[in-house]
Amino acid sequence: MIATTDRIPAAATRPIRVLIVDDSAVVRQLLTRELGRDSQILVVGTAPDPYVARDKILELKPDVITLDVEMPRMDGLTFLRKLMEHYPIPVIVLSSLTAKGTETALDALAAGAVDVLGKPGSAYTLGDLGPQLAQRIKAASRSRAQKTVPQPPAPAPSTLRTTDQILAIGASTGGVQALTTVLSAFPSNAPGTVVVQHMPAQFTASFAHRLDTLCRVRVHEAVDGDAVITGRVLIAPGGKHMLLSRSGARYTVLLRDGPEVFHQKPSVEVLFDSVSRHAGPNSVGAILTGMGADGAQGLLNMRKAGARTIAQDEASCVVFGMPQEAIKRGAAEKIVPLDQVARTLLSLAHSIAQKKQS
Repeated sequence: MIATTDRIPAAATRPIRVLIVDDSAVVRQLLTRELGRDSQILVVGTAPDPYVARDKILELKPDVITLDVEMPRMDGLTFLRKLMEHYPIPVIVLSSLTAKGTETALDALAAGAVDVLGKPGSAYTLGDLGPQLAQRIKAASRSRAQKTVPQPPAPAPSTLRTTDQILAIGASTGGVQALTTVLSAFPSNAPGTVVVQHMPAQFTASFAHRLDTLCRVRVHEAVDGDAVITGRVLIAPGGKHMLLSRSGARYTVLLRDGPEVFHQKPSVEVLFDSVSRHAGPNSVGAILTGMGADGAQGLLNMRKAGARTIAQDEASCVVFGMPQEAIKRGAAEKIVPLDQVARTLLSLAHSIAQKKQS
């Protein structure tokens, strides 16, 4: 739909260029006015539908796009998929946070959106959305949109033995796509896996259900006391920290409240630190795309405890922040592209099993 071309990245010395795509003239005006209050943001144009947006993207070369979902001539999600295939650019989707909207939000994240925000109930006021959107735009401008090219499933070692190995994965911005790529490549007998994806409470159950329909392993939103067993992936629920616990040879997860860690709850740091203490050399950790430093020290703790560790490489990350911090600290034994993460996780788990048998 839009030919691939090189965009000029947002520079620190100029405002972030934003294109607003929304079929409501009132919303376009409100967003333009509110974002105009921030000196670091410049609304370079608006579009009432994806066809107009297509032309304005090529003409104006925005750094970030805000995108409505329900629009005439072409819906926002269809346009988003075409955009990510031909002209990857950071996109923030404005959607509802109702039960119906939650599924829409997950669709948007899976299609390549870097963020999703809920629209206010009234079309004539933005409430506190303006400042919140401005902050999200600034974060999105530092992300790297990825082409949505399907990856073939990674072959798993046919002799994989899964006794008490634990796989622990942490992700943030871009993690919906990354985790889908990784977990859909797991065989049905993959080691028990625990996952923290930075995501609000409204999303994690739906996200786990979506993964469960796509993967050969069983994927669930974790419940306090859930057993970590072969062929099962547990996703930390939004608003709760998830920790690994062990009783004899049996691993379970504990869900706990408490303060945010690295401004996050659930926190990758909390999960990885518990894995280092309770699984140690029986575990493999992977830190994937995401902003900030959550999980970097925890992955280092895992490595010091004898775990095997992986960081996603910069080229395949939407945001390189979390893996970069882990690499800087010496936490990552291996640095691999996204399409090799599943294979590497399984291979390292297999090596742990072989070492225990020798």
